[in-house]
Amino acid sequence: MNDLWGPLWLSLRIATVATIVAGLVAIPMAMLMSRRRFIGKSLIECILVVPMVLPPTVIGYLIILWLGARGLIGHWLYERFEYSIVFRFEGAALAAAIVALPMFYLPAKAGFASVARELEENARLLGANRWQVFWQVTLPLARRGLNSGLVLAFARALGEFGATMMVFGWTPSRLTLPISVYADYESGDLSHAAWAVGAMLILSFALIAAHNRSASSTQD
Repeated sequence: MNDLWGPLWLSLRIATVATIVAGLVAIPMAMLMSRRRFIGKSLIECILVVPMVLPPTVIGYLIILWLGARGLIGHWLYERFEYSIVFRFEGAALAAAIVALPMFYLPAKAGFASVARELEENARLLGANRWQVFWQVTLPLARRGLNSGLVLAFARALGEFGATMMVFGWTPSRLTLPISVYADYESGDLSHAAWAVGAMLILSFALIAAHNRSASSTQD
């Protein structure tokens, strides 16, 4: 049981950072995609959503291909700064963020699309500037989609396994909860794996309950 706290804490840290990163991309892109028409919009949306259907191992491979020490961008970073994102916390967070991005983007886009333009126009007529309209009108009205995206992205990042293991590696000091389950299974320690499985089930149910509660309170 004591061995569970390390993977649990690491998983929560990775999921938190990944959700923040995913939100920083998803929210402005969801706002843009729900309000504007432009050339290449369909392609950009495909890029934002494709991690939802790609196998996580493919995402991990692409991260290594681009940002690994021998990658297209990672080679330059390693040569110049002796830095590689592979086997680091930030690499695991990036992998989880990419996988979780569609889970944040799609509900956020639906939330922004549901906001009546007339309310925003009325706020502008009353003297509000663009940022005031966004923070005081658009964002509160879109909160149902944003809250859903936040919870779903965090849950997806928390349970990420394939991309994280490829980028982050697998050692006793680098075990998230999902990787810990796999490591225990490989070593035949199924009783220890049961603790991690139980923790993931509890967290998953708690996140689903929070999501449902947030959705019901928003409707009220």
